[in-house]
Amino acid sequence: MENSPSTTSPVCSVCIANYNGAEVIEDCLNSVFAQDCDFPIEVLVHDDASTDGSVDIIRDRYPNAIVIPSEKNVGFCISNNRMVAQARGKYILLLNNDTALFPDALRTLYAYAENQPLTGILGLPQYDMKTRELLDIGSQCDPFLNPVPNLDPGRHDVAMVSGACLWIPRLLWEELGGFPDWFGSLAEDLYLCSLTRLNGYSVQALGTSGFLHHVGISFGGGKVTKENRLVTSRKRRALSERNKSFVMALAYPAPLFQLIFPLHLVLLLVEGLVLALLKREWQVFRDIYLACLQSLWRERKRLLLLRQGIQAGRTIPWRAFVAPFIWRPHKLRLLVKHGLPSIR
Repeated sequence: MENSPSTTSPVCSVCIANYNGAEVIEDCLNSVFAQDCDFPIEVLVHDDASTDGSVDIIRDRYPNAIVIPSEKNVGFCISNNRMVAQARGKYILLLNNDTALFPDALRTLYAYAENQPLTGILGLPQYDMKTRELLDIGSQCDPFLNPVPNLDPGRHDVAMVSGACLWIPRLLWEELGGFPDWFGSLAEDLYLCSLTRLNGYSVQALGTSGFLHHVGISFGGGKVTKENRLVTSRKRRALSERNKSFVMALAYPAPLFQLIFPLHLVLLLVEGLVLALLKREWQVFRDIYLACLQSLWRERKRLLLLRQGIQAGRTIPWRAFVAPFIWRPHKLRLLVKHGLPSIR
C-alpha cells in the first residue's frame, strides 16, 4: 500500500468516524495501513469529541492519518460528511472505527469498481470480530425496510450494504448529497443505498475479501446472544425505527408509498403497545415507538420537501426498486426464531 503524500492524488480516501474508540481504533488503522494494494490512499479520521484519549492514540501512533477533531459530538452522518468534504480520492471508503479490513479489501474493491459498466456503491462480506462468523454479504430488505442479511456469495445486487464498510465514488456521493445531517446515526447507509438505486446506479456486495466488525459496540445490542436471544438497546431501537421510517417516507415510490407507509405506521403502533404490555414497560413504547411517530410529525415538512426532490430525480420504476426485497416480514421471522427481544 502507498500512503499518499500531500502532492499525490489518492485513488481512495478511507474515512473513519471515531468516537471513544481507544480499544478498537488501532486494529482498524493497522488493517488500513497494512493493505496489499499498489495505489495511493489517504486516511482521514474524524474524532467526534472523544473523551477516552483515542484521538491522542491516533495522532501519536499514526502520523500519516489526517485527524479532523470536533469540539462537540455531532454523530455519524456529520462526521462522514465532514471527512468526504476534505477527501481527495476518486473513491471513498466509509469505515467504522470498530472494524478491521482483510488485507486485500481495498485492492478487491478498486479492481471491481474500475471494471463496472455502471458506477455505484460496493460492500464486502461482514464477519463477526469475535467468532469470525459470516454476518452478511450485503442485505436485502423486507417491505418495512428491515435489513435481511444476504449470505449468498453469488448474489451481488442487494438493497443495501453496511455503512461500517461502504465504498462509493466521490462524484456519486456529491451527486446524492451525502448523508442527511439530521439523521444523526443509524440507517444512513440504508438512505444512501436507496437513493443510489432510485437514481439508476447499482448497489452490490462482493463475495470475496471482507472485513471484521465488533457488532453492537456503538449503540449496544443489535446482535444475538449465546442463548439465542436478540438483544438491543432503547437508543439503538429508537434511532433505527425513526430513521428507517424517514427513509421509507423519502424513498418509497408511488404507489408503494401510499400502500405500505400507512400500514407501517399502524404496525409500529401495534408492535410498541404489545411489547410494552408483555414487558410491562410503558417506557419501551414511549421512548421508541411514540418517539418515532412524534419525530415523523415534527419533520413532516422537511420530509415532504425532500421527498419531492428525490422522487423527481428517480430514474427507475417502483418494481425495480423492490427487486432486491424479500416480502416476508423480517421481524416476524426473528420473533419466531429468537422470541421477544431484550431491550435494555
